[in-house]
Amino acid sequence: MRITKVDAFLLSSPLPEPMRMTYHGGERTVMKRDALLVRVTADNGLCGWAPGVADEATVRAVTDWVSPYLVGRDPQQWSGFSLNGTRVIANAYRAAEIAILDLLGRYEGCPLTDLIGGRVRDTIALYASGGMYQPPQGYATEAAGAQAMGFTAYKMRPGGDPDQDVTTVEAVRQATGQDFELMIDAHTWWRMGDFDYDYDTVVGLATAFGRLGVTWLEEPLPPADHDAYRRLRAESPVAIATGEHEPDEAGLVTIATSGVTDYVQADLCSHGGLSLGPQVFGAVRDAGRKFAFHSWGTLLEVITAAQLGVCWSSDVVPWLEYPLHANAGRAGIYPFPLADDVLTEPLDVRDGVLHLSRAPGLGVTVDESVIERYPYLPGPWSTFQLRSPAHVLAVVGDHSIPSVSGGSLA
Repeated sequence: MRITKVDAFLLSSPLPEPMRMTYHGGERTVMKRDALLVRVTADNGLCGWAPGVADEATVRAVTDWVSPYLVGRDPQQWSGFSLNGTRVIANAYRAAEIAILDLLGRYEGCPLTDLIGGRVRDTIALYASGGMYQPPQGYATEAAGAQAMGFTAYKMRPGGDPDQDVTTVEAVRQATGQDFELMIDAHTWWRMGDFDYDYDTVVGLATAFGRLGVTWLEEPLPPADHDAYRRLRAESPVAIATGEHEPDEAGLVTIATSGVTDYVQADLCSHGGLSLGPQVFGAVRDAGRKFAFHSWGTLLEVITAAQLGVCWSSDVVPWLEYPLHANAGRAGIYPFPLADDVLTEPLDVRDGVLHLSRAPGLGVTVDESVIERYPYLPGPWSTFQLRSPAHVLAVVGDHSIPSVSGGSLA
């Protein structure tokens, strides 16, 4: 068996109308969402699929580097493959590696997990992830909608101002009850320019959230300031989560082992693919920390991350992010129908838990019609208009350009 072709398909799912969301430091506009599919085809007609970082640079990396490297090789020898290069090339290759494993699982009639060490469970808990830049009651309504769908946890992204952020969490807690888990993604707090929350404000909010039973506080400070995170962990009654903006696997290991965070977070598409397991999860386990997947794209991304997560115990990998998109009339942040349409069948989600089958490969079928139905629309999918200093930032891909505070916008 030989690889005959490696393709990358960049797709777009436009919103019916641009969605404008006001926060303390400015306004965010979302025009569309993009997704990238990678397909590896063999000479026996079998193919495997994987998600990738959704930008034009990744398509070029697949076309110019990954495909020439892989075409003609025996996919059964995948463990001996190695393609060095920039981070973009590395991420493109890791996506192709997932597609190779999906192909091999189908060829050998086994789930992908059997090819990466074996699963220790068939389920992984999901938290519904939505809630961005709206009045407090809007978050409460969305969280209650997620709870009604069977989810037991919900993540929101407040940024109204410090007082309103507390009011928001109070409203969500009142709407969902004490047993419903709440996560706060606070990445807005350090992306507002002159309106950034200072350290003392962050500590005060962490203290207030502790009284409200928040599960974790995510990225409340610029992610590169590890010293500030260590200090905050010592003062905060709420667990701290970060990692999404670490540059590589080595950075994830560092934050796991040096007291920076309680929950290490990473995205399969942009942090090493399936190699995250031995390199990062092992360090998380040995340091007594926990890992929680970042997953903000399609259901193909969710199921791919789940395949890796179930190879580790829930003590190490307790959570997988499930994007709460407002598709088919459901509660959610905004419509992104491509996220669901990429698969021919919905995932098996019951009471906030994803159940994985033992079907071959990734255990799902990609609906190839999305390639024609969702043509790529060039340009940013989102913009930020900051109030002070006055500035407009355009966002492409999943983790994008620097902000005025030195981080990145997503």
